Amino acid sequence: MYTNSERLIIFDADGTIIDAYAAIDQTFSTHGMELGDLERFQKRHKLFKYLGGFKEFPLNLKRQLGNQNRKKILATLTDVYRNDAKLYPGVADLIHTLISAPGIRVGIVTRNITNEPELTIRKLLARHDIDLDALDFIAHVPLGQEKTSTFRTTRKKFDINPARSFACGDEHKDFNAATAAGMHSFMVSYGFEDYIRLTKKFKVPEDVISRTPQELCARVLHALDIG
Repeated sequence: MYTNSERLIIFDADGTIIDAYAAIDQTFSTHGMELGDLERFQKRHKLFKYLGGFKEFPLNLKRQLGNQNRKKILATLTDVYRNDAKLYPGVADLIHTLISAPGIRVGIVTRNITNEPELTIRKLLARHDIDLDALDFIAHVPLGQEKTSTFRTTRKKFDINPARSFACGDEHKDFNAATAAGMHSFMVSYGFEDYIRLTKKFKVPEDVISRTPQELCARVLHALDIG
């Protein structure tokens, strides 16, 4: 059925390989807003992640009202991502290793909301000595659109057996999309959703969750038989 023996690994960008919380927190601070600590941020419903909790909500809402205000915040977020945002510890080395490994297709799927998100990701990776063109693909998925079709399309493009395909994410929707596309899932609990929210609220199996970037890197290397 499949003549291709290659393997595929897809990384979600924000919250999985990129410390998005720190970038958003820096952006909010620049505009006199507060994001709240990471623990509370992870527990919020998607709609309120960027409006803050009970304490931060009134001021943040006021500062974000109006099209011009939102444009300024977006411009700042773009600058922060391109000039200051960081990959989590160990991730750059992991990506370098995967790029160099034979028989592995590696790329990024992102919902990054900065201006010209692909250029943003390119500049961020370049600061970590990673050439975006060295990856096999990058796909931008609009907000509100499921990643399942992107996962499946990417897998089929390279004619890779779903049993040899992996997706890494930080939100329960990433797990659901990978499962729906017939792929194995690596999940992390240091990004946009925490361990309790993933396991208790959304029933993501704890066996697939890494609690630190270092654990994710180790799991990926082991799964792909890279010593």
